[in-house]
Amino acid sequence: QYSDIPDSGPLTEEQARAMIHGYHAAVSYTDAQLGKVLGELDRLGLASNTIIVLWGDHGWKLGDHEEWGKHTNFEADTRVPLIFSYPGQKTAGQKSNSLVEFVDVYPTLVDLCGLPKPDVDGVSLKPVLENPAVTVKPVAISQYPKPAGVAKKEGAKGAAKRDVMGYSI
Repeated sequence: QYSDIPDSGPLTEEQARAMIHGYHAAVSYTDAQLGKVLGELDRLGLASNTIIVLWGDHGWKLGDHEEWGKHTNFEADTRVPLIFSYPGQKTAGQKSNSLVEFVDVYPTLVDLCGLPKPDVDGVSLKPVLENPAVTVKPVAISQYPKPAGVAKKEGAKGAAKRDVMGYSI
């Protein structure tokens, strides 16, 4: 449903190049805007007592599995940036392979602020932020629906009447 992109079949090499260029341009623009926010926090003297969380809402396939977008449960669609920065952080700039879910962001913020543990889904990622080798959960779960029309075309039973929910663990 993107303009100038065929509804089915492969993209031309020129279209693929344009899609990749557009994706990288969007990431570069976002990076520049984040730099402005961080610069302003420094200018105002707020950086030393501010918790910053940056995350994306989904990954994006750039031709993986012959797909261009985010509308599946493939790992590329569920792998996203999640960056925490907070005062006194000793592991700044380190990467972790720990599994996390977006439901973990709020409990983590509460923990970093020293507030009482909330009764919500998700766990605090503070142990991971303090030691990137630590894991706090054995699995991460994602779900994404496949619209009824697409599911029926692909042969999913009962798809004509309802969307088919897809899960990945």
